[in-house]
Amino acid sequence: WAADGRAIGQPDYLTRSMHLFGIETEYGITREDLDAVDPVEESMELVRAHLPGKFERRWDYRGEDPHEDARGFRVSGLQQDKEEDDFAKVDAHRPFSFHEMKSDLVLPNGARFYNDHTHPEYSTPECRTLKDLLAHDRAGERIVQRAADRRNQQLGGAHVQLYKNNTDFHGHSYGCHDNYLVSRSLPFAQLVSGLLPFLVSRQLMAGAGKVGMEAQESGFVPGPFQISQRADFMEAELGVDTMHNRPILNTRDEPHADRTKYRRLHLILGDANMCEYATALKVGTTRLVLDMLQRGEAPSLELEQPVAAIKQLSRDPDLKTTVRLKDGRTISGLAIQEEYWNVASRCCAGSDPDTDWVLREWQETLGALRQDRTQLVGKLDWVTKQWLLETFMREERLAWEDPWLASLDLEYHNVNPDRGLFLGLEAEGKTWRMTSERDIAQALVAGPSDTRGGLRGLCVRRFPEQITGMQWERVQFSGGLRARTLEMGDLFEPDAVQACAALLEAAASPADALAAWSRRRDG
Repeated sequence: WAADGRAIGQPDYLTRSMHLFGIETEYGITREDLDAVDPVEESMELVRAHLPGKFERRWDYRGEDPHEDARGFRVSGLQQDKEEDDFAKVDAHRPFSFHEMKSDLVLPNGARFYNDHTHPEYSTPECRTLKDLLAHDRAGERIVQRAADRRNQQLGGAHVQLYKNNTDFHGHSYGCHDNYLVSRSLPFAQLVSGLLPFLVSRQLMAGAGKVGMEAQESGFVPGPFQISQRADFMEAELGVDTMHNRPILNTRDEPHADRTKYRRLHLILGDANMCEYATALKVGTTRLVLDMLQRGEAPSLELEQPVAAIKQLSRDPDLKTTVRLKDGRTISGLAIQEEYWNVASRCCAGSDPDTDWVLREWQETLGALRQDRTQLVGKLDWVTKQWLLETFMREERLAWEDPWLASLDLEYHNVNPDRGLFLGLEAEGKTWRMTSERDIAQALVAGPSDTRGGLRGLCVRRFPEQITGMQWERVQFSGGLRARTLEMGDLFEPDAVQACAALLEAAASPADALAAWSRRRDG
């Protein structure tokens, strides 16, 4: 490591381009007019309701391989492979091809919207700033709800409801995955040891809150309130699986970029947040911890049992629980977060406006959690939900075991503005906002101008009929030749992105744009 904290020999382009992140959200879906819901078909129909007509913009799955493990090997099989095979047998009776069932869309804002078998999933475009990420995450809520509105028009009633949460209260969990571009020069073992304690305790800021406890084997057990919805479903420290034996730190090595330079950190442990503040802290603090690790900095913390710890911390909203470190010490979740803040404030302060905002708000949030968490109502989801439920319990004289509370828990996450409890608070001005309605409206129609997500959306807007295939890192146009492909595996510098966008805007055809882009890069 060099004196300035960078890995020795690390090129400057890696330092400049590292701040990229995105969120993938799987939405819970139900039909209130049916006793038994087929989530596969309902998810497919919902996505297809977004764009009536033929689905021509197919996602190219050839670049995806979930069997590659970041620990340096390729697994021969995943537990979820058998489930996928079982799904295929069940789905064989359906009159749809694989692509029709996926109903994969790349939207004009560079996002991806598709059916992840039993859940509609919205993936934001790659973002460089927290405000852009929040705007695109909120745009996703609007897009899935608009699709539900169109679907309900077809059905003749407000039957389809969507939930931005992580549990159906029947033992099933679905994910909200935050993703980060990371330099491959950072050894993966160092990434793991530095990140695990932070991730286990991150729920204190980013938990969505939940009534009761839950497991895939035993289902839902009514009971006291806890901090996180996903903590109950974490079963391993590390692993490449995502649906079984879920790991705190997912090891899938699918960079969607130049593999020699980058890796993608794909985190599946996080809750889906309604509060913009919680989303900003979740992603912003994680990004800072990754910066710390890249500089060779990390607190000296190693948990004895991370899987047990993440559950123990979640089940104590009073924040008094301590967990054991491998060196024999015990420490609270708040103290873990304070250790990480101390290091981040020393080595990262002044890097950019987002960093300074995160450091300030991170510190203030930890202080409020210690002293007066009512300051965080409308900012952190678990605090907001606990306040709502406790207020209702006092008025109705209910206990935590009352099934009414699980129903209210679910409605907190409803993205229908006429039903959602959080959205009701937001409409009353009782929540913290970083985005404006104008920001969200812009995110509905265009991606960030300084990332390749914006380029992907621009291609959809300018040349929709000529697109034959898309992945995160490339767009293929009709012609089938190399000259007909926009390669974006290392296209991360804002100046280069904007130069490419200018050529796409001005060109009469994809071929013209790609030829001009090739001349610029070669010259």
